Amino acid sequence: MVTTYRELLDADSRSAPEVLRADQRGDFGHAPICAKRYIDQAFFDCEVQMMWSRVWQMACREEDIPEVGDVHVYDIIERSVLVVRSAPDRIEAFPNSCLHRGRKLMDESGRVETMRCGFHGWSWKLDGSIRSVPCRQEFAGLSDADLHLPQIRVGRWGGFVFINFDRDGPSLEDYLGVVPRHFERWRLEDRWKAVHVARVIPCNWKVAQEAFMESYHVIATHPQILPFFSDVGSQYDVYGPHVNRNLAAFGEPSPHLPERPGNDEVIGGMLGLWGRKMPENLAAEAVPAREFLGEAARSSIVRATGGDLEKATDAEMLDAIVYNVFPNFAPWGGFAPNIVYRWRPNGRAVDSCIMEVMILKPVKEGEARPRGVPVHWLGEDEPWSNATELPALGPVIDQDMANMPQVQTGLKASLAGTVQLAGYMESRIRHFHETLDAYLEGRLPA
Repeated sequence: MVTTYRELLDADSRSAPEVLRADQRGDFGHAPICAKRYIDQAFFDCEVQMMWSRVWQMACREEDIPEVGDVHVYDIIERSVLVVRSAPDRIEAFPNSCLHRGRKLMDESGRVETMRCGFHGWSWKLDGSIRSVPCRQEFAGLSDADLHLPQIRVGRWGGFVFINFDRDGPSLEDYLGVVPRHFERWRLEDRWKAVHVARVIPCNWKVAQEAFMESYHVIATHPQILPFFSDVGSQYDVYGPHVNRNLAAFGEPSPHLPERPGNDEVIGGMLGLWGRKMPENLAAEAVPAREFLGEAARSSIVRATGGDLEKATDAEMLDAIVYNVFPNFAPWGGFAPNIVYRWRPNGRAVDSCIMEVMILKPVKEGEARPRGVPVHWLGEDEPWSNATELPALGPVIDQDMANMPQVQTGLKASLAGTVQLAGYMESRIRHFHETLDAYLEGRLPA
């Protein structure tokens, strides 16, 4: 039985010597990667033990727990965490497990005065200290310190709350690298979670995530956006071990088209994606499409929220500026409402995951940040287009959904047992696997 990552590497090497082994190469180059990474339960179990236990994970938004006593239950694999607003300016995290017999303290997120176990009535204060134990004399050998809930590391950035099970790993600031500096103009901490939709998908979490890490698939999966999306022109950047980025321009047609569309077609297509009509009597050829669309987006946001976007570039108003923070967190940059993706394994099932889509909107000038909306869970066979709060995005994700489960079943049918990745356009996926390998080998990625 394969029980360790090293054994997995050795098994892969024996069966297919050409398959990438991170200990044999300094970089991924053009080597294929092994299909077992997506379909093998032993590989998944190594991820659980060696990676998920050591990385920073986005657990929730601050506006999900705005008041003292608000608790968010964050579940990952077989772990459950209570993320608690224990004081106005303090957020703490504890295992969702009673220290008596192990029952979960909370079955779902909510607001409480104490965290109380429903089995025998043990209860804890919001800071994790013990509050009461029925028949305390039965546990005379345990001090209050013994009964304090263990603390899980918490970090905060951009209005997001992160947790890390590893007490000795890098700080969140070091882990995020360039992200805080790159997002400084966009101030996600001044936004609020206006949309949150989730669905279980029948594929490995990496299969789902990687479907959103490149623009190479647009020509076949999203051909309707080619008149106003420069798929081939996308830029892919890597910033240290945990962060990479995709810059993809809207308002610029794809080079795949046999003829370059006119400005009216580019503008009309983009406005249609936004659910808006083409203005009458528009002299489309008089204004470059990106300039027109950038100003349309800028003025729309200013009307809705106030504020000053005079210095916001057209790219910051239009483009897909998508960062991926290892392992599973993908916030969009820019001044338009920010999309945020998160992918998580669904329990210990190698063939199932949870995909979540959030949208952060600017807080109206002079108003307090609203409480984040609750999660809208779609049924396992329900289309994303049923989520009316995702008017433009839902149908696009449905197109991606036509691929993801089929990738999972196709990988199992593969006789080659490998995945071939493009040298540049899928370089972010290669970077992801390089970082994953470092964790699975028990070392911090450099």
